Amino acid sequence: MPLRPPPLSLYVHLPWCVRKCPYCDFNSHEARGPLPFDAYVDALLADLDHDLPLAWGRTVHSVFFGGGTPSLFPADAIDRLLQGASARLRFAPGAEITLETNPGTAEHGRFEDYRRAGVNRISFGIQSFDDGCLQRLGRIHDSAQAEAAVKLAQDAGVDNLNLDLMYALPGQDLAMARRDVARALALQPAHVSHYQLTLEPNTVFAARPPGGLPDDDQAWDMQEACQAMLADAGYAQYEVSAYARPGRQCAHNLNYWRFGDYLGIGAGAHGKLTLGAQQAIVRRWKHKHPAAWLAVAGSPAAVGGEEFIAPQQRPFEFMLNALRLVDGFALTDFEARCGLSAEAIERPLAEGVERGWLQCAAGRVVPTPTGRRFGNDVIALFLPG
Repeated sequence: MPLRPPPLSLYVHLPWCVRKCPYCDFNSHEARGPLPFDAYVDALLADLDHDLPLAWGRTVHSVFFGGGTPSLFPADAIDRLLQGASARLRFAPGAEITLETNPGTAEHGRFEDYRRAGVNRISFGIQSFDDGCLQRLGRIHDSAQAEAAVKLAQDAGVDNLNLDLMYALPGQDLAMARRDVARALALQPAHVSHYQLTLEPNTVFAARPPGGLPDDDQAWDMQEACQAMLADAGYAQYEVSAYARPGRQCAHNLNYWRFGDYLGIGAGAHGKLTLGAQQAIVRRWKHKHPAAWLAVAGSPAAVGGEEFIAPQQRPFEFMLNALRLVDGFALTDFEARCGLSAEAIERPLAEGVERGWLQCAAGRVVPTPTGRRFGNDVIALFLPG
């Protein structure tokens, strides 16, 4: 089967934050002194120029500013990057453009400026509305600042808002987890991300686990109860940790989960591109440290590594993403995005169905509720060899 390039997104990494959270394993660096906003935007555009040959003539359907804390960047820097990017790549009409925001960095007037720059979706890293939980997580904001920041964005005319919430936090019980969701729902966002705190390698929490962490059964109770609250309020679960009002799913993340393509620019940014002429899929990532990346951005030296995804590895890579989706995937999409016949996954699909983890009907593969709960086991069926 021939590989056919899927939709294309643009990911922009802005690596600085006010303070590194103890659970965070992202490429983020505490800001020490004034940040080089202008130099960094220049470097981002040079980085994009270097990657453009991988995506000539393609249309960008979504842009995502991640970090770090992108809201540390002033709106004129975001505007200049978007103007430069849209001069180099065709942007789809109404392309979703998301900016991650820390409520502790929200200022009056800034959201109007972001909106004028082209940002039409804001994702707030709230994590909890409980001040004790926020302190234990090392967040720089409190619950009052979180609510105020969301209302500032709404007053500025940004109605496509996501609120990030975490559960199974140190010292959290079921009632506290439910209160977090209730307070989020009271703000009427378009989208809620609700995910469990995990102790990731190379983080402070991994080295020194906090006390009072809920056990697996308690975490599952929180997940089920909060899922029910979100469903009752009209937020449909469409991915393991994502819930949205009708038509408000995150287009950028959907493209990831559907094994779409994305250019990644900035320190530590990752990209994945389908090269139709070569019938190949390549992952590329940039050097992580901001100063080191800035010094060589726009040159081959900025590339930290590159990996071609071999055909036998593609089913596993595809399933890592697609089986996170509640409605699964079409076999025709698997064939187009992996360049393989559906026959290549007949055996693991049959095993997944036999175990009650997957359903296959009318050319579509859908994880069952049990399959979603044991997602890692389901995905492991597709490991090569």
